[in-house]
Amino acid sequence: MHVLSGSGRRPGRPCRYCGGKGAGSLAPVPRLSEVITALENLWPAERAESWDAVGTVVGDPDQEVRRVLIAVDPVQEIVDEAVEQDADLLITHHPLYLRGTTTVAASHFKGRVVHTLIKNDIALHVAHTNADTADPGVSDALAGALGVRVVRPLVPDPTDPAGRRGLGRICELDHPLTVRELAALAARRLPATAQGIRVAGDPEAVVRTLAVSGGSGDSLFDQVRAAGVDAFLTADLRHHPASEAVAHSPLALLDAAHWATEWPWCELAAAQLDEISDRRGWGLRVQVSRTVTDPWTAHAASVRPSTTTPAPGSDTPAESETSGAPN
Repeated sequence: MHVLSGSGRRPGRPCRYCGGKGAGSLAPVPRLSEVITALENLWPAERAESWDAVGTVVGDPDQEVRRVLIAVDPVQEIVDEAVEQDADLLITHHPLYLRGTTTVAASHFKGRVVHTLIKNDIALHVAHTNADTADPGVSDALAGALGVRVVRPLVPDPTDPAGRRGLGRICELDHPLTVRELAALAARRLPATAQGIRVAGDPEAVVRTLAVSGGSGDSLFDQVRAAGVDAFLTADLRHHPASEAVAHSPLALLDAAHWATEWPWCELAAAQLDEISDRRGWGLRVQVSRTVTDPWTAHAASVRPSTTTPAPGSDTPAESETSGAPN
């Protein structure tokens, strides 16, 4: 059962065959090892980038799993939510220790995450770049949220003979939109954040084809140009790569918040785990966190974008601050 919220803690741990459904139910409760095997079939660890840190971070393979929470970031706020929801397993897209560590002391914020998880018998499993390139993966979920049709991967996985796995996606729009209209659509369809959607290029240019890549995407400009699309929607675009990209071609850029481009994957992952649970009779309760973990909390926009800089000493007022929350 895939839900977006839950309440209360279980009064106790029922036996392995009651499945949290009440007396008399014979639905088996899976062990963590069984659930992890299913997750590894969805997102095999060997398909992660060599620098990545994916897989199970915390958890006893023999512990039972009834409730699962899925989120983008393994931060304390999400872990506290997992405790509140009485989750047995937390699945996140981003790694907890991407660059390794020498300590898990609770005096450090990441150490507190580990201690909270262990004290509450909550396992943590990470699917990062192995979920980015999966079929379906992070960019499929992003395209689905935008309502555009996926044609093929932007950077195909050479080990996939079917040509469906890979990084990013090339998409087609059902109806042409201007860049301005596409940005407005993205702002409506993606979870709201303080950043919203930034645009580089001609706002009135017409878009029929679009490349998307959830998360940081400015390393993909060569592949995007080679694909010949009209626009590229991704996150974390830096000044110099973006400036060079729009100078190189008429390609329009749409820059969303990193978290917002990856959050749709949480709902995709929940649906996939729901399907596995139903097929195996596990009766898992799979929840998607709606907590905004985008680090940016407010945005004071300029009155209007300008191609000239105000004279020194002039006071250009800013529009009121805006803050973000999920749509």
